[in-house]
Amino acid sequence: MPIGDFCAITSGFVWAISVILMRVSGFQIPPLPLNFFKSTVALACLALLHLALGENWWPELPEGAHLRIAISAIIGISLADTMIAAALNRLGASLQALADCLYSPVIITIGFIMFGETLNAWELIGGALVVSGVFVGAAMTAEIKQPRDLWVGIALAAGAHVLMALGILMVRDIYLEGPLVWITGYRFLIATIVILLWGIFRYRKAMPEVLFAGFRRRDTWLTTIPMAFFGPFLATLLWVTGFKYLIAGRAAIYNQLSTVFIIIMAYFFLKEKFTVRKAIGTVLALLGSILVATH
Repeated sequence: MPIGDFCAITSGFVWAISVILMRVSGFQIPPLPLNFFKSTVALACLALLHLALGENWWPELPEGAHLRIAISAIIGISLADTMIAAALNRLGASLQALADCLYSPVIITIGFIMFGETLNAWELIGGALVVSGVFVGAAMTAEIKQPRDLWVGIALAAGAHVLMALGILMVRDIYLEGPLVWITGYRFLIATIVILLWGIFRYRKAMPEVLFAGFRRRDTWLTTIPMAFFGPFLATLLWVTGFKYLIAGRAAIYNQLSTVFIIIMAYFFLKEKFTVRKAIGTVLALLGSILVATH
């Protein structure tokens, strides 16, 4: 199997593992401290990998690249990842996976707005199918505590995907030409610093106790450390590698398999119910994503 196909498929599977572990971790650690913990662990893993590769610690980048990477890190990791964790707490893993199908249409729409990339009829139909699938599958389940959490969770997930799309599209040219591990580590460094500053402002004197909850709660390390390793570290590297070796449409199809992986894992490991309505919504959303990615 070509390296691009392998990395794109594996990234979806690895991300699904991370989401399941994030769901379990979210029962005990709030979204912002959880994002701070996993970003810090991912940064440490990336630094060790960069050291092992023996690459330049300050490579030459195009003019303005550092500013774009910084903005990308803030909106795509600091904000978006915190919103994903918050949405996961409200929706559960399977409904969150369904909302993840918004990824492809959002990428296409942001590409149209930012770069003038045209939208054809198939892409519009696919986007409509995804949105309809999310709405069909969005039903109250045992994982959702209050009716308001359903739509707040979907709004958080949708907003996170918009921010993630903006974050990655604004630096895609830098990723394609520059050192993959260094750029990823640089993004996580900036994102982690921003989360730290955000925590200081938000929690003030209680910051050390609240923001560092992931480090203080050693009883959660069996889930939080693997979550950080599989998600922001390994899945990110695999996704970007797939993106470098494949056309965007082919990579998006493989990435969207994470929806299937998450729903299956949520059923077996989290005992979340897989209802008929969820099944119909998932089929519609996946079909829409494939249409978007292949046209």
